[in-house]
Amino acid sequence: MNEERRTRLAKAANQVRKGILTEVYSAQSGHPGGSLSIADVMTYLYQEELRVDPANPKWEDRDRLVLSKGHVCPALYAALAQKGFFPWEELTTFRKTGSRLQGHPDLNKVPGVDFTAGSLGQGVSAAAGIALAGKIAGKDYRVYAILGDGELQEGEVWESAMFSAHYKLDNLCYIIDNNGLQIDGNIQDVCSPYPIDKKFEAFGFDVIIIDGHSFDQIEMALDMAKKVTGKPVAIIAKTVKGKGISFMEGKASWHGSAPNEEQYKTAMEDLAKIEEVL
Repeated sequence: MNEERRTRLAKAANQVRKGILTEVYSAQSGHPGGSLSIADVMTYLYQEELRVDPANPKWEDRDRLVLSKGHVCPALYAALAQKGFFPWEELTTFRKTGSRLQGHPDLNKVPGVDFTAGSLGQGVSAAAGIALAGKIAGKDYRVYAILGDGELQEGEVWESAMFSAHYKLDNLCYIIDNNGLQIDGNIQDVCSPYPIDKKFEAFGFDVIIIDGHSFDQIEMALDMAKKVTGKPVAIIAKTVKGKGISFMEGKASWHGSAPNEEQYKTAMEDLAKIEEVL
């Protein structure tokens, strides 16, 4: 990847992070930590990878993105708004009465959303079904399912993994946001899912491990995933919870907390500093 593309993507991701903070601050509720950790992956997907059309959100041949960890929808909403699915200004309505941008995404209300998220673990099952449907219909779309590392504690994740490998869903790619933290603390202390790579390999996946904040590695992994045949792919993206915000990085306490006015100002200043050097 050349420097021009890398800089463009970094600026886009920084804008997505601004959108995330604006949403959570405006609502005074939400989940900033995991939204910020997946922002780079989400940005790359919508800016470079996904075959989607904002003018035709229900295009039958579009690629699908299933946000299985639906509580980090601030990242999805910001990426969708940046892509042109709806106005950027709408982000300030996040979680407000009457807004279509609620605390979990709704495919019946939000343009560009492919799955109405609910309980953790359900999204990957839906993604597997969408991928199998594509195979049966002879479609060439790809399905990407984003899940959290804490979500791996859900049994349904492994049921879907067994299903996906059994049906050789090579049009399906899991992306695990491995930031190491969940609402109760370190995932290794709460209920360790490690070794994540060996478990997915045992279930029949091709596994790729990357730095989830490196656009070069994100690109490499997604390109590799498209070349895998006969099995699904799991990309384990090593990330930092709260990435980009000095007082949020690596803090489980920011899993589901909203910044106050002073904290919001500091956070936006952090992102402004990042933008200055890009």
